[in-house]
Amino acid sequence: MLSGVHFILTYMCSSECDHCFVYGSPRAKGTFTLKQLKQVFAELPRIGTIESVYFEGGEPFLFYPLMVEGMKLAREMGFKTGIVTNAYWANSPKDAELWLRPLSELGLSDLSVSEDSFHSEEGEESKAGYAVAAAKKLGITSGSICIEPPTVEVKESRGHTKGEPIVGGGVKFRGRAVDSLAEGLPGKDWQDFTECPDEDLKNPQRVHLDSFGNVHLCQGLSMGNMWEIPLSKLVHDYDCDSHPVCSGLAKGGPAKLAREFDLAEDRDYIDACHLCYLSRLKLLDRFPQYLGPKQVYGLKDDADQS
Repeated sequence: MLSGVHFILTYMCSSECDHCFVYGSPRAKGTFTLKQLKQVFAELPRIGTIESVYFEGGEPFLFYPLMVEGMKLAREMGFKTGIVTNAYWANSPKDAELWLRPLSELGLSDLSVSEDSFHSEEGEESKAGYAVAAAKKLGITSGSICIEPPTVEVKESRGHTKGEPIVGGGVKFRGRAVDSLAEGLPGKDWQDFTECPDEDLKNPQRVHLDSFGNVHLCQGLSMGNMWEIPLSKLVHDYDCDSHPVCSGLAKGGPAKLAREFDLAEDRDYIDACHLCYLSRLKLLDRFPQYLGPKQVYGLKDDADQS
């Protein structure tokens, strides 16, 4: 049952992190307009099961007035609300409280803050810490998202062969991480990746929406375009088994998708996301209505739609 809608309010970001799923950067295109937000919110009651709305990116605080209007719409409809941010705006404890107080008054119930070495240098003041502390003071539930650069360790544990190298750090190898962080890391045979570890594609609990109209089941993998087909109809009509990409992923993970379309190469893959992402990259032109926008694959074209 779909219960959450996450707005990729913008692909633009104040940072350009090596691990970013969506290739966010200060130059990224694709920001919602107020008209588009209202169009989506009009569809949410027709879905009938939505309970929460999140605003993320990119960096949603770059378009603060737009985010505030989205918060107002969510409050009017009785949805719980959350925001995901890198806290670039929290330059001091007082500044952090200044930015968060209006959102608290609009009923913000959850603030997730990126706090790791991708977002700050060692020894820098903790903007994330300021944001979390201010949220606590204002009664907003908050927490940190911590993803560190990949590390390799030899680990013996249940489900792992003795002496097998394990890649740690929490990075998912899709998006920019494939270009920036994958080189030199150990991998496994592609046939080992027989399930999607992160998404329930048969019964998705939440989707991410972008201003291009993509309804993401996973970043870059869409159930369709909500500007072409109303969001409520897309959700109600969604059938994993008839989706040309999700069907294989749900039945046998990235390995089955690669096998179906003869996509696997004679190489190792770091994790299931790595194989899935590179397989989908090869299918972009074959299934443009389900894979995109191309900028989340590090390519240019529909990124210029604005």
